[in-house]
Amino acid sequence: MIEYRIDRRSGVATYLQIVQQTKQALRLGLLEPGDKLPTAREVVEATAVNPNTVLKAYRELEREGLAEGRRGLGTFVRGTLGRGSADSALRAELAAWADRARVEGLDREDVTALVTAVLDTTFPAGGGAQDDTRTAQKAHENTQGDDA
Repeated sequence: MIEYRIDRRSGVATYLQIVQQTKQALRLGLLEPGDKLPTAREVVEATAVNPNTVLKAYRELEREGLAEGRRGLGTFVRGTLGRGSADSALRAELAAWADRARVEGLDREDVTALVTAVLDTTFPAGGGAQDDTRTAQKAHENTQGDDA
């Protein structure tokens, strides 16, 4: 089961963090269609967020066709996003590369900057996950004030 981690200093709305973490789990194959998402109560107990924030995140996932609420049963994964599972060869290569970067003396911010630069070159704006983030951010901007 997914465990959400909320970074209150990130500047990203809490419900968007839940949406993004769910999408990341879908991309990595950690969540699959039919899996049950934690109940709002479970997320609230683990993260101390407002239950309405969790429900807002789940509504966003439903709107995007990635989850569905079943009355009295909970919210379940309906769709999937990724082709790269958590135990894929690419992940193993990336983990080995990250280990080399640490040995070379790079810190997390250095690696993030380097990876972002490569991603920006390899996957120019206008496709994939960046669109997902922009769509969710735009939805957030349109509904600001609803977020707890």
